[in-house]
Amino acid sequence: MTTNPNALQRFIHQFILLRPVTAFFANKVHFVDQFVLKWTRGKYTLSEFAGWNIIQLTTIGAKTNQPRTIPLVGIFDNEKIALIASSFGRKHNPGWYYNLKVNPYCYVSFKSKSGEYVARETESEEREKYFQLAVSEYAGYQKYKERALHRHIPVMVLEPKK
Repeated sequence: MTTNPNALQRFIHQFILLRPVTAFFANKVHFVDQFVLKWTRGKYTLSEFAGWNIIQLTTIGAKTNQPRTIPLVGIFDNEKIALIASSFGRKHNPGWYYNLKVNPYCYVSFKSKSGEYVARETESEEREKYFQLAVSEYAGYQKYKERALHRHIPVMVLEPKK
């Protein structure tokens, strides 16, 4: 499901990569996408205009044990979905990463499809494969990696629960 971004999407990607823009939107984009998802009854997100596949990931909170749903960029590899825990290059890994580490069972909705998945963290060659696949869809992941030199950016793979 990899797509090459069109000219408008490439422009959006370059704009989002500007450090002040990233800093402004990093903690707001999920809320905006959640609002748009509610408003469109789960059909669209604002982030889709950038050409990304936006999934709705439901995890169980690591500390609260409560369900948490967040829209995220999903990198599709057949039936697997890779998630890059870049957090826009910020200091800490995103909360969903810790939720999946504590409880790897999750629920994913994408367009009209949904299902149960099991998450696992990738390492070495497999991690690099998925990270490069993500960079091919959005070069910003490479920039986030440079900004986050102080930490290792985890890559999680979701596989359908059998």
